[in-house]
Amino acid sequence: MIKRIARTAGFSGLLAALLLTLLQSLWVSPLIQQAETYEKAPASEVHEHVSGAAHSHDDEAWEPQDGWQRLLATTGGNLVVAVGFALMLAGLYTLREPTRTSQGLLWGLAGYATFVLAPTLGLPPELPGTAAAELAQRQMWWIGTAASTAVGIALIAFGRQWLLKLLGVATLVVPHVIGAPQPEVHSMLAPEALESQFKIAAQLTNVAFWLALGLISAWLFRRGAQPRHDT
Repeated sequence: MIKRIARTAGFSGLLAALLLTLLQSLWVSPLIQQAETYEKAPASEVHEHVSGAAHSHDDEAWEPQDGWQRLLATTGGNLVVAVGFALMLAGLYTLREPTRTSQGLLWGLAGYATFVLAPTLGLPPELPGTAAAELAQRQMWWIGTAASTAVGIALIAFGRQWLLKLLGVATLVVPHVIGAPQPEVHSMLAPEALESQFKIAAQLTNVAFWLALGLISAWLFRRGAQPRHDT
């Protein structure tokens, strides 16, 4: 079973990560690079806006250069994340094995709702130069929201009593009632149209990633259960 989980996670994570990197390179990364031109355009290190917010930059901080460095960094990061999520899915399959490969799409949608959709309702993806709340506060809210969403979806999907399903709905709502941490002043350097494009691109690329990860992992996990006949 351990080999089955590892094989499923390794191959499905690799393929899904490559797909995500391709989509990001074609759609998301160009938008980020365009936003960086607004962030780096002024010569001073601190830019004051009409709203009163300030964005500072550290010229000595290393960041990957456009081209192969950024592509390699993106691919490596996507691979680590994709394999981690694939391990999670493969582990869940051992508790409730998919009877059809198409059920992987439902698992993928659940993963997307848990780790992307629900957190971004309060903390949408941000372009460079966008004001944000303190990092630790955002991380805590993100973790709490993802955990709450996972529990809520599990109760709704697998709870046999309507009280459990009702509890699942309430669990989904709690983090959004509490609210995500917000900056004192909302501001951004990039135009609103560019930010809107970025949000759409980020959501759609993540949908494609999770659907691919769910479908491939379910297929590989079911394939690993097929008996092998000696010749």
